[in-house]
Amino acid sequence: MEQYIIKGGNPLVGEVEIGGAKNAALAILAAAIMTDETVEIDNLPDVKDVNVLLKAIQEIGGKVDRVSRHSVTINGSMIGSVVVENDYIKKIRASYYLLGALLGKYKRAEVALPGGCNIGSRPVDQHLKGFRALGARIDIKHGMIIAEAGSLTGNHIYLDVVTVGATINIMMAAVMASGNTVIENAAKEPHVVDVANFLNSMGANIKGAGTDVIRIKGVEKLHKTSYAIIPDQIEAGTFMFAAAATKGDVMVKNVIPKHLEAITAKLMEIGCEVEEFDDAVRVVSSKGLKHTHVKTLPYPGFPTDMQPQITVTLALSEGTSIVTESIFENRFKYVDELSRMGANIKVEGNTAIIDGTERYTGAGVTAPDLRAGAALVIAGLAAEGITTVDDIFYIERGYEAFEDKLQNLGAMIEKVSTEKDIQKFKLKVG
Repeated sequence: MEQYIIKGGNPLVGEVEIGGAKNAALAILAAAIMTDETVEIDNLPDVKDVNVLLKAIQEIGGKVDRVSRHSVTINGSMIGSVVVENDYIKKIRASYYLLGALLGKYKRAEVALPGGCNIGSRPVDQHLKGFRALGARIDIKHGMIIAEAGSLTGNHIYLDVVTVGATINIMMAAVMASGNTVIENAAKEPHVVDVANFLNSMGANIKGAGTDVIRIKGVEKLHKTSYAIIPDQIEAGTFMFAAAATKGDVMVKNVIPKHLEAITAKLMEIGCEVEEFDDAVRVVSSKGLKHTHVKTLPYPGFPTDMQPQITVTLALSEGTSIVTESIFENRFKYVDELSRMGANIKVEGNTAIIDGTERYTGAGVTAPDLRAGAALVIAGLAAEGITTVDDIFYIERGYEAFEDKLQNLGAMIEKVSTEKDIQKFKLKVG
């Protein structure tokens, strides 16, 4: 089994390039099959979830050409099956985007119920409510969601909770429905806007993405386009907190600073200096860190996907901090792992009470999910001594070349798979 081995104590210093947003990429790849013409997508992150989805598109007959590591062309004209069922696809959460795309284009879809990280219940009820409102019949049989409709007709849909997945899925299904659709209480995340911009570049008529009311005028068909995915705000935020926790100085490049405002505000609050440029942010952590309170909220609030990273940082800050998780109920599973490294955190329900400690010490820990895995790597980088992180396949689902990017910032980290590799690393770092 592959793991990361880390010798902590080095401040991260230098520049890091951020890749395309994983969460935008997954929805955009699914939407790309909605035209019979060839679509070109750039700034694609080379991560496991993306590669699994591309494979699934190929398996149902889509033509996928990897032009380069970060660029792909997709042609959906030869899709012969609307049944998406393989073991890979069950492992990724975003498999459900193929439901909206196939239902929108072919008026029928069968997709395996989604998996992903085990961070709490993420029901698909709002997706199904939206599809039904557009005129689809929904069945769940043998672990598959089956959606079909003679035709789809625009409707007024109010989402009971703010959900990115359902907002995007309903948007995709509605772009080729007849008449007008209004989605109220829509998610406002940057990747919702990115998917809407992508669909509009294919000839869809979507207005209001980025606000809580999205209006869609149905069109008969979509056409080819060439599109570049936005930078990944969560990858950017992860490196920003890695700089904070290791007392570093990191220039995070290829970002949209506006998307990072909630993260930037908290870093400044705890005592970091943050400098913004047109497409970069620089984080300098030269003084002792201070405590703060954080509550995760839908965008533009503090992202739930950044909660483990800020918790790891706050556990090294002076005083008592409180982190409240209002999105997912299982998101503090990594706290036990962090305690092995010396963190002083008490979890009560959806709240973590953190008493700052001066330092972490290296230990063997296991990544329970994608973002918590990245946070444990940050803890290892800030710790005294050697840390190993197991189950790094979670981390690779959402971070491209994570250890390479960290090494370029001066981190002592390697991916290892044997005891011999571990001994070699230990000899090298002394």
